[in-house]
Amino acid sequence: MADVDTAAPAPAPGPGDEPSNGSSSAVVTTTTTTDAIITTNAEGKKVKRIVRKKRRPARPQVDPGTFKSEPPPQTGTIFNIWYNKWSGGDREDKYLSKHAAPSRCSIARDSGFTRADSVPGSYFCLFFARGLCPKGQDCEYLHRLPGLHDIFNPNVDCFGRDKHSDYRDDMGGVGSFMRQNRTLYVGRIHVSDDIEEIVSRHFQEWGQIDRIRVLNQRGVAFVTYTNEANSQFAKEAMAHQALDHSEILNVRWATVDPNPQAQKREAHRIEEQAAEAIRAALPASYVAEIEGRDVDAKKRRKIEGGFGLHGYDAPDDVWYAKEKAAQLEGPEQQRLLEAADANNGAGAGAQGGILSGATLAALRGAAGPAITFTAGKKERAAGPLVGYGSDEDSD
Repeated sequence: MADVDTAAPAPAPGPGDEPSNGSSSAVVTTTTTTDAIITTNAEGKKVKRIVRKKRRPARPQVDPGTFKSEPPPQTGTIFNIWYNKWSGGDREDKYLSKHAAPSRCSIARDSGFTRADSVPGSYFCLFFARGLCPKGQDCEYLHRLPGLHDIFNPNVDCFGRDKHSDYRDDMGGVGSFMRQNRTLYVGRIHVSDDIEEIVSRHFQEWGQIDRIRVLNQRGVAFVTYTNEANSQFAKEAMAHQALDHSEILNVRWATVDPNPQAQKREAHRIEEQAAEAIRAALPASYVAEIEGRDVDAKKRRKIEGGFGLHGYDAPDDVWYAKEKAAQLEGPEQQRLLEAADANNGAGAGAQGGILSGATLAALRGAAGPAITFTAGKKERAAGPLVGYGSDEDSD
């Protein structure tokens, strides 16, 4: 008998959820997720426990009444509203004139379900990643971390922004669709003895990290995520943020690693992804036989692989060609051949012509009753032999 556990009731609504007046009230909806956990009871028997968890709604990260988008401090003569930056006349260093981010996203506190959870293929909220979304559960984008099952078109990132063919000069922006980049360059880190521990602690909040490489003397780190969507999310979440020493980070995309070992790791990773896709497409028994995990198939090949020749072991292509021919000669194929012969009838087989009986019937119907077709050999007409010529000139 399964044990059923129910989670505690949802927390009380916050100040933003209270009704504004007596005539209207804010309605907070929740969704329930069910997880099955197999445990062992006191008697040593395995029981299945069903745990129902209530997902909380995403909360607004900033007050909607006070939220406003202000232009950056003036560093030029012309303000471009499309790129939200100043241009013309600026002489400041774009790497040194960075301003600290006004807020930071907290996955444990801010994540929750939104309207986008009911729409398949929704993108993630860019303002949520930056900690500035005022909509909360009414947002039309996802308020959570990307997962392995969140797969998007290679031409866009996880926020739905279009990628370009080339990277920007400063390796910032959305990125390029020419290659899958999972590595971030993190600059302007305060130099200390525990840089790797600090970087790992701050960046692992945004997803599973595959590898971290740190240049201690230069205050630079390279963070590689397992999933590309997590690297895109982390780039926006950590832009202009601070670590443990109030520094302003410079986060951008990393260039191709010239290290041969890194290139080998990337090639091996791509091969593993291709192999996993092939394993998912082929039958499990066939994959187990190819990889040598099927003991019975391995014994059968060892016995039959010699084809009656002592000491001969057939190569893989010869063995699989023989297996494919055996499958084609099975009872299913024999029934198909017999059905085809039955459909053709005795016309094609007995007449010995090129066209089958069905084809001749179609031609008769198309030509009409005035024209007839025969499929057999042309027979000589019976009767007297006429039409012979002579050697006389009068003929």
